[in-house]
Amino acid sequence: MSGPLDGFKIIEFAGLGPAPFAGMMLGDMGAEILQINRISDNASANSEGKAHDIMCRGKQLVAIDLKKEEGVRLTLKLIKSADALIEGFRPGIMEKLGLGPKICLKENPKLVYGRMTGWGQEGPLANLAGHDINYLALTGALNSIARKGSNPTPPLNLVGDFGGGGMYLAFGLVCALIETSKSKMGQVVDAAMVDGVSSLMTMIHGLMSEGVWEDNPASNFLDTGSHYYDTYKCSDGKYVALGAIEPKFYNALAHILGLDPVSSVEQQMDKSRWAKLKKEISAIFLTKTRDEWCNIMENKDVCFSPVLTITESYQHPHIRARKTFLENGSRVEPAPAPRFSRTPGQITDNQKRDTSLEFLRQWGLNGREISFLLEK
Repeated sequence: MSGPLDGFKIIEFAGLGPAPFAGMMLGDMGAEILQINRISDNASANSEGKAHDIMCRGKQLVAIDLKKEEGVRLTLKLIKSADALIEGFRPGIMEKLGLGPKICLKENPKLVYGRMTGWGQEGPLANLAGHDINYLALTGALNSIARKGSNPTPPLNLVGDFGGGGMYLAFGLVCALIETSKSKMGQVVDAAMVDGVSSLMTMIHGLMSEGVWEDNPASNFLDTGSHYYDTYKCSDGKYVALGAIEPKFYNALAHILGLDPVSSVEQQMDKSRWAKLKKEISAIFLTKTRDEWCNIMENKDVCFSPVLTITESYQHPHIRARKTFLENGSRVEPAPAPRFSRTPGQITDNQKRDTSLEFLRQWGLNGREISFLLEK
């Protein structure tokens, strides 16, 4: 396996959303990922149980009964060979299983122990259930994503689970692995979605402190308040997206649409003009289909793009040219990102996964122990 993380061995305890996403990101970059499934959760984890789970791509799977002493013992033996660990349970669950950070770091002092939760390992809400929408709600991010007079709109589960969750966990693990290479000491990485989402909002907090952002949705230049950063409906019911923030792009857009150009940033940012101009632009875009507008604007510097469906995006010339999506077996999936010039990442077809568990010998298990796991 190639990639910048080639040679690193990471244990991932099976879960939902952000934790396996972090494992996938690290695996895409060449790390060897061993996903441990609890017997009660997925008795078929050793075979084809997760063959179609994209976030399991490239991972080796093993099912272990963590409620039994022998299962915990074998798991700790595997952890001795790992560089890092990923778990996404509520605080205290790993400790109850006998696999908390104190025990694991005692077994492997260089271990980087990654913990993924929504609320964090401590705080008044730490032990309560929640999902992406809840973490966004508490950080102010969700309230900021709403059109005037409408309910806040969850951006799928992209911002909390994956942007503020899995990606921050992956970043934290790599940072800790770099530090461990110098100190020869492991540590715990506490990745909380409320922290990650708040960090993603850094620019907005900065704009608020400068007095140029209102803490009121649909009142600002990036939250559909302005006429030049929004989506517009076309005559065929499809949509286009505009992001002409800079004056030179805005003036080019105004010229194409037949609007009066602005002579200064102050004019463009004059909120008293936004509602009227938004109505004018809405009426203009309704005169043509989305594809007709693409023919007019797609190759011009006006920060324009069609709003595509997921399946439409597969066929867009730019997406195809960059090979942003790849065919892996019978499915289409996103390619590893980001891209490296010398040590590129790669994906592996889950159908080719080793189900014999012989790979566990490289993790320190012997034949008898492997046979024990296969029997389960």
